[in-house]
Amino acid sequence: MAKGLLALLLLLAAWQARAITIYTEDWPPITFQHNGVPDGMAVEVVREIQARMHDNSAIDVVPWARGYKELLTTPGVMLFTVGRNDTREKQMTLLGPIAISQTVLLARKGEAAGLLALGNGIYHRPVGAYRGSIFADAAIAAGFIEVDLAPTPQITAQKLLVGRYDMWSEGGFVVASVLKDIHQPPDAVEVVRVLETLELYLAFSRGTSAAEVKRWQTAFSAVKKDGSFKRIYNKWLPRDATPMDVKLIGLQPGSGH
Repeated sequence: MAKGLLALLLLLAAWQARAITIYTEDWPPITFQHNGVPDGMAVEVVREIQARMHDNSAIDVVPWARGYKELLTTPGVMLFTVGRNDTREKQMTLLGPIAISQTVLLARKGEAAGLLALGNGIYHRPVGAYRGSIFADAAIAAGFIEVDLAPTPQITAQKLLVGRYDMWSEGGFVVASVLKDIHQPPDAVEVVRVLETLELYLAFSRGTSAAEVKRWQTAFSAVKKDGSFKRIYNKWLPRDATPMDVKLIGLQPGSGH
């Protein structure tokens, strides 16, 4: 009996050591919550990966700022989707790409030509993005002086449309869904220019065990190899090219604070 209890305790300890906290955000159609249940292209991919690992960890949909703070401060956290850049490669481990997005600069319908006609003067016009996002970083990196930060993409879009600022920096394939959320037509805005092409990843926090990250990498590779990833990607993003490579980059898994 004692040996059986010890074996059970060891098994429980191993499971606890392997458990990971998973966060995502409301960013349709990539990630969102439908009737209280996480959904979206990346959510389907993550669940497919979990199925290969026999992992039933819950996916929590939280505000981006909260999920990103947990990613930066707490070991054993995975957040998706996270845009890859040089700074983040030094802060976290990135597995992907799970999607490829274009960061677009948008204006109200009919105003893009006038903004482009300003030449360098466009950089003095206000831009909106959501707080903590790589889309805000892209606008700053492009040279825009005034970047207003809002809590969500939906609030950012609303502020643009009521004239609080002239442009909105966002991931191109979520714009239509964001506008739908605030009951606006997809042609309420138009593209001023593309700021960058952005790879999106699953991000693991500093201190997450190397064994856990390896499990995710192996399962993700299997999902891409057997066609499951392509099927899910084409379902949600039928006009986009499917990224079929698998890269593990950034901070060495398992490194501590």
